[in-house]
Amino acid sequence: MRWGLVGATVIGREWMIAAIREAGGEIVGVMSRDADRGRKYAEEFSIPRATTSLDALLSEVDAVYIATTNERHKEECLAAARAGRHVLCEKPLATNLADARQMVEACRRAGVTLAVNHHLRNSAAHRAMRDLIAQGKIGKPLSARLVHGGSLPEHLRTWRLSNPSAGAGAVLDLTVHDADLLRFVLGDEPEIVVSIAQNGGLAAAGVEDAAMSVVRFRSGLLASVYDSFTTPHLQTSLEVHGPDGSIVATDNMPQRPGGSLIVRTRSGEEKPALAFENYYVRGVRAFHDAVRGEGAPSATGEDGLRSLAVALAALRSAASGKAAPIDPGL
Repeated sequence: MRWGLVGATVIGREWMIAAIREAGGEIVGVMSRDADRGRKYAEEFSIPRATTSLDALLSEVDAVYIATTNERHKEECLAAARAGRHVLCEKPLATNLADARQMVEACRRAGVTLAVNHHLRNSAAHRAMRDLIAQGKIGKPLSARLVHGGSLPEHLRTWRLSNPSAGAGAVLDLTVHDADLLRFVLGDEPEIVVSIAQNGGLAAAGVEDAAMSVVRFRSGLLASVYDSFTTPHLQTSLEVHGPDGSIVATDNMPQRPGGSLIVRTRSGEEKPALAFENYYVRGVRAFHDAVRGEGAPSATGEDGLRSLAVALAALRSAASGKAAPIDPGL
């Protein structure tokens, strides 16, 4: 599959260029609005073509990876759909639900695959949690606790801390991932959220650099979620508890494969064996399969819409001081 990169980005440099190539894709071009940046990026990664024109890029590829700032996703996705190109888009899918719904519908009408890069679904620990819960290992899940954060790296301390129109803040950067992960692991849908946002001094005034939320799911399960850019010594974790047991994953949120998993029941503790693999490579392989009609992406456009709905409801709750309903409008 011939790929084009929309944006000469950090995540492409650190993860996605290698993932696309390892999964069997060929990167034929990169589009950047900054011609010099695009040219240097193409040279660094031996990409044959750099352009400032999205239309020129779309004329040469089968699929695009969109990793620009969030407010640009909609127009770039719609252009790809019009050109009949498949789309792997970074999260959040958009900065508002109307745009996200338009993206999902445009790709559906065009008959192209739309996937969202919710990489945490591809973790061996999270897939094992999902399977154990579905098998009834802990009974009906009643509560969950998710901790996701650390210290935002220096090279990412740009628009994420200062530009609300681009989707700045911990909620649209981290909570959106958590919402998708909880939906995936639990097989349940969130219905309402209560959130409190915090500015610990890292982000600009009016932008949250941490947030804590409680989400109620359709089944009645309650999940607490903590997200932070400001806690360098935090250990990430996801716990799910039921009447018959608990499943606990730790050190499970970094982008690198890893983490541990413990299952506790009245029979004692078990540590399931985990087959680690690169989350992004697995995601691109699933995308390739979906394009060939042999499966579904790890996270679909609809999944991206649903996770965005949770994050936006969390922001509404934090602003109003009241619980906010979660309605993706599907």
